[in-house]
Amino acid sequence: MSGATILSVQNLTKHFGVAEVFRGVSFQIYEREHVALVGVNGAGKSTMLRIIAGVEHAEEGAVSLTRGMRVTYLPQEAKLDAPHSIMAETMTAFAPLLALRTRMTELEHAMGDAQGDGLTQLMEEYADATHHFEVDGGYTMEPRAAQVLGGLGFPIEMFDTPVRQLSGGQKTRVALAKALLGEPDLLLLDEPTNHLDLNALEWLETFLRQWRHAVLVVSHDRTFLDKTTERTLDLSFGRLEDYPGGYHTYVKLRAERMERRRKEFEEQQAFIARTEEFIRRYGAGQRSKEAKGREKRLARVERLHRPQDQERLALILNPALKSGRLVLQIDPMKIGYEDARGHRTTLLAVPELLIERGERVAMLGPNGSGKSTLLKTLVGDIPSLTGRFQFGTNVLVGYYAQSHEGLDTTMTVLATVLGARPMTEEAARTFLGRFLFEEDDVFKQVGVLSGGERSRLALAVLTLQRANFLILDEPTNHLDIIAREALEDVLDEYDGTILFVSHDRAFVDALASQVWMIEGGEQDAPARLQSYLGNYSDMRRTQERQRATAEERAPSKNGVAPKNGTVPKEAKPVTQATDALPATPAAPRTVDERTLRTRRKLLVQVEARVGALEQELNRLTDAMSEAGSDAARITELGVAYQKAQDELENVYARWESLAAELDALTAGVS
Repeated sequence: MSGATILSVQNLTKHFGVAEVFRGVSFQIYEREHVALVGVNGAGKSTMLRIIAGVEHAEEGAVSLTRGMRVTYLPQEAKLDAPHSIMAETMTAFAPLLALRTRMTELEHAMGDAQGDGLTQLMEEYADATHHFEVDGGYTMEPRAAQVLGGLGFPIEMFDTPVRQLSGGQKTRVALAKALLGEPDLLLLDEPTNHLDLNALEWLETFLRQWRHAVLVVSHDRTFLDKTTERTLDLSFGRLEDYPGGYHTYVKLRAERMERRRKEFEEQQAFIARTEEFIRRYGAGQRSKEAKGREKRLARVERLHRPQDQERLALILNPALKSGRLVLQIDPMKIGYEDARGHRTTLLAVPELLIERGERVAMLGPNGSGKSTLLKTLVGDIPSLTGRFQFGTNVLVGYYAQSHEGLDTTMTVLATVLGARPMTEEAARTFLGRFLFEEDDVFKQVGVLSGGERSRLALAVLTLQRANFLILDEPTNHLDIIAREALEDVLDEYDGTILFVSHDRAFVDALASQVWMIEGGEQDAPARLQSYLGNYSDMRRTQERQRATAEERAPSKNGVAPKNGTVPKEAKPVTQATDALPATPAAPRTVDERTLRTRRKLLVQVEARVGALEQELNRLTDAMSEAGSDAARITELGVAYQKAQDELENVYARWESLAAELDALTAGVS
């Protein structure tokens, strides 16, 4: 426990109409404690946060806060309609300090006209106000607000933008900045990562790790939960269970708890069956007295309920045919958009890239950097500005749009599936049941579905296309953790090729064999794609090595090179706290067959890349021999040779690292 109790929830019960959301829920939160609230969509997590915040009320039970506790609640979608700028709205988080600054100004004017005892009294009040203003961080309000806004993805040029002109996601980020800067004793966050790109997400994780106050957070981002929380509350089937540790510890402990309960239930069922058989056999014979005694004892036994597990999506992805080895070839091209007047805006410069059969390529980058635009270009929704691409032989593309544009909002769920592939209504309803659409759910119009329901329907339509090249734009959006893990499992077994965009690092780590990272894009220059072998964690390790190497090679300002092994320090968020909380330790890696299978696939792809680079070096060597005295051609080939040689060295290092890691994993399994 982290300290004194600041929140006590006792026997909460909540209904929506006749449907019971949860019953008899009790838990406590202690000062400075970071707690995750998890559960499937519809379990009542958001409702729980609203009840604690006082926005909603339960039919039974009580919520008690320690006297004087300040609570801030951030919903999934913030309703901001302020007439002033982003910075001015963010500064309202410092309302008490702003009021104190106004009072200090009033006192300064008053002291100019006062004399005698009146002046003395004003000077004492001014000294006291100045002391509190300084101690509470009044002189650092603007820099703190600027750093938090910058961390959450707002460039300084946007600070004067009126809040009313912002998108819903941007307004939610402004509200998040206010919540963080307000430093409440208890911060309630409902899906705070929904509108954050990777840079902002990692910044928020760093900030919350050093947060000196209590947090209760709802999120489907497993990596975020592991890095920011130390305890997990599981709200399932209307009941709440408490687990120590972050998300991955919770998963392990919950599995152990469920297995123990299954065993206890089965043992009790076997005992009941044996006892009932004894009573039936000897109830009227010489051992009738013993049978009646057993019957009485059996009646007093508290019956255990069969442990409940959440339903999982039952996806099956079977390509109709096998594609050729080359799935996608992109020549250097620029993508973006053209306005009505013909003015072109380039978002992204794409180098020459190849995707081969069986690869899983994750595309990452900041919001607005062109990820979705590139995918829409590849599926033919918008043209490229320059350059071209082509698909390989027998490539059948299946596209999952982030906003589900392919779904007709006027059609029903059932009609949507029947339109995707002819089948009987009974077969369609059975098929939809695998995507958790049951009974009358199939007659809902697409336009009234929740975000999670639309995502499941879009996935259902995708599976019917039987494509061998999946292009997926944020497929995990609106999916709860169980659905995300089910999607991971089916994509891991999928016998095809995948190009996908996702901010879910656990999802990327589970699937990706290559990462396309969008980098740059400052000062009116388009961003560029940089390719990395491996998954997200592999990419981050590569970036850290490259950064450390660059620092070692670069002389410092005083001409002295930094010490070997120096790595860049992580920028700390501005906070009033003087002592940072220790960083949450990384979750222990569990070795399973999927991890081994993914690493083996990646090793094969790295070996193939080594072979391709060696062939390219041979080709360039021959070309330089044939160039004769053409200096320009030799220079061009020499640059290409050096680039290929540098990449080959990196790929060799990656191969050695993967081989060692695979040996260690294999030893761990054995």
